[in-house]
Amino acid sequence: MLDAQVLSVIKDNVFRAQLANGHELVAYAGRSSGVAAAGVRIGDRVSVALSPYDMSQGRIVLEDEAEHESAQLSQTDL
Repeated sequence: MLDAQVLSVIKDNVFRAQLANGHELVAYAGRSSGVAAAGVRIGDRVSVALSPYDMSQGRIVLEDEAEHESAQLSQTDL
């Protein structure tokens, strides 16, 4: 997961975001996080999950989901 800043709103639940290294991508808010996406505004910092196969788009991840995924990753390291 990477931190990104929202640059613009493309349409409902679809945003243009920029990573810290300057890479721009399209960030989607999933259906399960639709309520949270309503609170996303231009300039907000969000966590984005990217596929290693397509770095032009990503999924906006809620804080609870981010903690859950990082916990799963740490368990696989054991």
